[in-house]
Amino acid sequence: MPDSASRSDSFKRSAYRRIYPLRAIGMALGGLAVASVLIEQHAAPWRWALMIVSCLLWPQIALLRARLSADRYRTEKHNLLIDSAIAGMWAPLLHFNLLPSVVLVTVTTFDKLSSGMRRLWLQSLPGLFGAAVLTTLIVRPPVELQSSLLVILCTLPLLVVHTLSSSIGSYRLIRTVSRQNKLLEVLRRTDAQTGLFARDHWQEQADAALQRFHATGQPACLLMIDIDHFKDINDTYGHAAGDEVIGPVGPLIRDCIREEDSAGRYGGDEFAVLCRNLRASDATAIAERIRARLQDLHLAHYPQLRLTSSIGLAAAEPGFANLRAWMNAADTALYAAKELGRNQVAERSPSLAFDLPR
Repeated sequence: MPDSASRSDSFKRSAYRRIYPLRAIGMALGGLAVASVLIEQHAAPWRWALMIVSCLLWPQIALLRARLSADRYRTEKHNLLIDSAIAGMWAPLLHFNLLPSVVLVTVTTFDKLSSGMRRLWLQSLPGLFGAAVLTTLIVRPPVELQSSLLVILCTLPLLVVHTLSSSIGSYRLIRTVSRQNKLLEVLRRTDAQTGLFARDHWQEQADAALQRFHATGQPACLLMIDIDHFKDINDTYGHAAGDEVIGPVGPLIRDCIREEDSAGRYGGDEFAVLCRNLRASDATAIAERIRARLQDLHLAHYPQLRLTSSIGLAAAEPGFANLRAWMNAADTALYAAKELGRNQVAERSPSLAFDLPR
């Protein structure tokens, strides 16, 4: 898979191809606005020739320059700067006719902002105003600010099309950012190795379930699941075996729980399940199903390994002031399952102390 640097290089090399159709359409529509003013001015043939070169031929020349260049991205930046100089040149040639002059200068400057090239719009200003000043000094045009109905009608297509294309571009950018944000949120919530919820996200859901229990009495249960002798597996077979054990546990747990339940990786070889709207007797059945399925799990590269698990269960109770207390109860039940010989489910009972070591 290409890295970000190679993708960035590819993006830069292909920039001229993305810009060309926008330049060709924009220049053609700009040429329509220029032509409307030239008609009213009864302009000399050389101005018409200059309009054809700058508005119709220049996009093709810019494309050819970029294609033949060893550094296409740099050449395309120069092409964009030339675009601005052309717009600046036409303002005095149009006798500063207000609407087309303002639209040409605004559109070409906005294009630099939307190009994604850093500070290009600032770099374009000297060329834009320099071309305007130089052309003014050479041609010494009269100032005719008023725009006739013909000029307005011929300038509107450029204004409308540019606005629509910019809006579409912004919409696509917003959609892309939205998709990326959703993907980042999924990555934040998910443990990459198991596909279960990450610890923080799972705890948020468990805490919400406890608050709901206190507010409405809706039952809920926690399962804390520990793979038995996992350290021995790592020590005997290596961490590669440990990783192969952890990987399939996530899908296995997810297959054993209900759709409304939430399973997460709490850390290392420890997993946690929140059983919503379920009492201890029914949650025990889910825990037993997980234990039995883990016992029957076969690993492709380590067929000799047989896994067992110890599971602690704690139902939500009024005495649990916070999630930590609820999880301590499930942890204590988990420790009891280990003390009783492992490979079994133990339910939290008042006789189990909360401060037993793991």
